[in-house]
Amino acid sequence: MKIMVINPNTSVSMTDHIRNALMPIKRSDTDLTVVCPDKGPETIESAYDEAHAVPPTLVLVKQANQGGYHAIVLACFSDPGLRAAREISDIPVIGIEEASLHMAAMLGARFSIMTPRRARIPAKQKEVQVCGLDHFFASVRSLDLTVAETDSDPVRTKQRVMEEAAKAVQEDGAEVIILGCAGMAGYAPEIEARLNVKVIDPAAVALKIAEAVVDLGLSHSKIGFYATPPPKRFK
Repeated sequence: MKIMVINPNTSVSMTDHIRNALMPIKRSDTDLTVVCPDKGPETIESAYDEAHAVPPTLVLVKQANQGGYHAIVLACFSDPGLRAAREISDIPVIGIEEASLHMAAMLGARFSIMTPRRARIPAKQKEVQVCGLDHFFASVRSLDLTVAETDSDPVRTKQRVMEEAAKAVQEDGAEVIILGCAGMAGYAPEIEARLNVKVIDPAAVALKIAEAVVDLGLSHSKIGFYATPPPKRFK
């Protein structure tokens, strides 16, 4: 099967990081392509960034549909443009945030999200509510790092995750930790081993879900919420 993973920001470094983390865990029969747009924000750290990232991301979604791919993964823990991508796609589109939130709810009574920037805490809280997972939600904790730093400084990032995740377990009752940024792809095994708590890597979870969805012949229903938009001209 062919799967395209789209990093919606323009960071080549982060795109390479995601590719390097996913290649060892993909199935042997999965042809994996990891790409990013050449226009848009270098990192996504606000609703403003998300809005600018969506149009070039949708161009890549169309290319995947035209290029014989079987599924798409949006590798940003905001799932920018996820609903629009599903509307214009005939193949399944998996958002790493949505996928990992639901997976976390299956693995423990309560989960906590590690987000890079403190200002994004309210957005993550709202996104949990939109997914209908309030009952499983323990907290969002900030690493006080930029998205770029989660990619470029893995040692510091892992240390901050371990500090905040330990607090989430002890003070918030978390049983599962979600690494809330694609820049932390590949960090979960080491953190889980050191903290002895379940840690979710959203990019990895989304890739394996994409493979399973393709195997099952499933995709998004097109009769309502993800219905194909009517054709029209855009100025």
